[in-house]
Amino acid sequence: MLLNFNNLEINNLHPQTDFEKKVIFFLKEWLSSSEMVEVQTSGSTGIPKVFEIAKEKMRNSAKMTCDFLQLKENDTALVCLPIEYISGKMMVVRAFERKLNLIISEPSLQPLKNLDTEIDFCAMTPLQVENSLDKLQFIRNLIIGGAAVSESLKDKIYQTLQDKNASTKIYETYGMSETLSHIALKEIYPHQANYFTVFENVSISTDERGCMKISAPKLNSEILQTNDLVEIKNNHQFRFLGRIDNVINSGGVKIFPEELEALVKKEIPNEVVFLGLKDESLGQKLIVVIEGIESESVNQKLSAINYQLKFHKPKEIIFVEEIPRTPNGKVNRIELQRMIEINRLKD
Repeated sequence: MLLNFNNLEINNLHPQTDFEKKVIFFLKEWLSSSEMVEVQTSGSTGIPKVFEIAKEKMRNSAKMTCDFLQLKENDTALVCLPIEYISGKMMVVRAFERKLNLIISEPSLQPLKNLDTEIDFCAMTPLQVENSLDKLQFIRNLIIGGAAVSESLKDKIYQTLQDKNASTKIYETYGMSETLSHIALKEIYPHQANYFTVFENVSISTDERGCMKISAPKLNSEILQTNDLVEIKNNHQFRFLGRIDNVINSGGVKIFPEELEALVKKEIPNEVVFLGLKDESLGQKLIVVIEGIESESVNQKLSAINYQLKFHKPKEIIFVEEIPRTPNGKVNRIELQRMIEINRLKD
C-alpha cells in the first residue's frame, strides 16, 4: 500500500493486511482531537510499559530527522517497523508531517524483498539490513536502530554498496522511547564516523557514573537520565560505551560487554553476547554466548581474537540455537541470562 499525504482520504483506504490496518488505525488516532498518543516500550532493558506522548513533541522529533536528512515534500519513505513502538509510529509521523509518499511494508526479516524502485528514506533494524543487502542501493537515506550495528555488518554494507557504486547514505541511530526515537545519528556509509552527532536543540552531559544525561526540551520537558556510559567529545558529539546495567564485575574489574561484542563481531558474523554468571571466587565469571551451530571454523576465529586485556577473554564459550529477542528485534539480555542459568541448574 502507498499513502500519498498530499491527497489522503483516510476513509477511502482499503487496507489488505493486518499491518496496513494497524497503520491506518494509528493515522486515525493521529488525526483525532486527542493531544496524546500511547507508545509501548520494547522491554529490552526491563519490563515493557505503555506511556503517553504529546503529539507536539512527536512533530518536533519528525522535523529534526527530516531536516537532518534534508527530506522534502513528495519524497518517498518506507515503513517496515512494528507500529506499536515509537520507531514505527515516528516513521508514519515523519511521512505525514513532511508530506512524504509512504510505502507500507510488512515488518519482516526481508522488508525490501518486493522493492524495485528507488526510495528516499527508510528505517530498519540491523537484522533486517543483514537480510536486505541486495536492495540497499535503492535507498537514498537509511537509518539503522534497535541494536548496535556490528563491525561485520558494516563491512558487508560497505562492500555491497561500493560494488554497486551506490549513492546511499546510512546512519546508526541513538535514542529511546522517551526521546521519541533518536536524538543522534552516526554515519556508517559512505564514511564511518567514530562519534554520534546530536540534533539541534539537544544538549548532553554525564553524571558522576559517566552515564549520559539528555536535555531535549522540544522532545521531553524533563532532563533524561540514562544508564548509558558514554565518552563525550564536545557539546554535540559522543561515543557510546555500553549500558551500566550490563557492566560485568569480574574479580573486581569492570568489563563493558558491548565493547567486547563489537570486537568479536569483527571476526565472525554470528550474534554475540557477553554475560557475567555468578561465581564464588570472581563474583561474576565472564562468558560469551554465540548464536548458531558450533564449528571448527568459528572456534578457530574465536581463539585467534586478540583481546586488549587478558581478563577480557571469556572463561567459557556457549553456543545456542537462537538468542532470545524482544518483539522489535533487540537482544533480550535478561531472558538470555535467565535461560543460561536455568540450563546450568539442569546440568
